[in-house]
Amino acid sequence: MAEILLIRHGETEWNRREVFRGRADVPLSARGREQARLLGEALKGSEVQAVYSSPLSRARQTARPLAEALGIEVQTDERLVDMSFGRWESRPRAEVEKEDPALYRAWLTEPQEFRAPDGESLADVIARAWPAMGQITARHRGGRAAIVTHRVVCKVLLCAALGAGEAAFWRVRVDTASISILDASDDLWVVTRLNDIHHLHAIREEDGSDF
Repeated sequence: MAEILLIRHGETEWNRREVFRGRADVPLSARGREQARLLGEALKGSEVQAVYSSPLSRARQTARPLAEALGIEVQTDERLVDMSFGRWESRPRAEVEKEDPALYRAWLTEPQEFRAPDGESLADVIARAWPAMGQITARHRGGRAAIVTHRVVCKVLLCAALGAGEAAFWRVRVDTASISILDASDDLWVVTRLNDIHHLHAIREEDGSDF
């Protein structure tokens, strides 16, 4: 059995402003850096053997305090990068909804059928992220590993582990700097913790965003 800690990166200013991020390399906000610090403190001594991260800075900045607390290096994996939202990237949600209402509605109601304009679908994301998690799991049998990635990647991995598919995308909430835990044994995935933000107790008055 291997235990995977699936961690969403901390807050960015674009999370607060509800701006689509995707492949745009947006850094953590001041609050996001504090979330990352609290995450590292919470998991110090947790016997996590390795920390894997998306190559984007918001994920790496979240992963770094955790890796430092554990005395290990962050390993980046391109397959853990955020979903490409194509022409929606760097644009506020309200603007996208106004200018492209039909496609935005499809994103909310039929995520399994959606493809971002000049970007990816959820199927594209799971096609690269699921093998990455499988390889990480195989590498750490009998141990624990942390994966620091993005909202979309976290959600599709959790949906796949639960056997729910991309249609269940909006039925899973994943806040900034949250921890979800999955156990893998003999090809059976069990989600043992979902969207845990208890480690953010010091700043809970402004809970993490699911945008």
